[in-house]
Amino acid sequence: MNKIVAGSDAAVADIPEGATVMLGGFGLCGIPENLIAALVRRGTKNLHTISNNMGIDGFGMGLMLEAGMIASHIGSYVGENKLLEKLVIGGQLDLTLVPQGTLAERIRAGGAGIPAFFTATGVGTVVAEGKELREFNGRSYVMERALTADYALIKAWRGDRVGNLVYRKTARNFNPLMAAAARITIAEVEQLVEPGELEPDQVVTPGIYVQRILQGEHYGKRIERRTVRKSAGG
Repeated sequence: MNKIVAGSDAAVADIPEGATVMLGGFGLCGIPENLIAALVRRGTKNLHTISNNMGIDGFGMGLMLEAGMIASHIGSYVGENKLLEKLVIGGQLDLTLVPQGTLAERIRAGGAGIPAFFTATGVGTVVAEGKELREFNGRSYVMERALTADYALIKAWRGDRVGNLVYRKTARNFNPLMAAAARITIAEVEQLVEPGELEPDQVVTPGIYVQRILQGEHYGKRIERRTVRKSAGG
């Protein structure tokens, strides 16, 4: 089966208004930047997004915010985006913050068909408000529900035309979890190869989880925050 689509615009052409969309990446590492750019060009509104970060002003998911495309967001870290802060404080965007490990497990559970699980993280804090609590072995745990999505936009290093994916170093992050947790997974890769060219032991996401794949048109690979040490001369 050939799952290659012509490009990023074609890959996201059917994402409707109001869809729930997972976007891979950690900070700006491993984000599907070409698919994000295509979605911005399409201008789809009222999206419900799930991602660890919200990009930065002027790049990544920050572009979606600037275009007014996001109605609600579930994530873990949003500290690098001033526009997001303004929208949330102004009541223009519904934001749900989730502890990072809990976020990862909620997505993994969604992909595994597990509807909910219990964790000690967040007990006794605002994270647990309105959620079921249970005691196991003398310790309190809060119930967290799985997360799934209509679409997952993910990024891998290499992939073949049937959708098998290999990730590179920390760019792996949330991408494999999201690939399994969405109804339709769209993967962009830096290198697109033929079946059999990938080392089987290196494949992290089997093609069964991927419905569409494309070779990304351009990768800026921006650094979210770069700090350099002053030279010895001052």
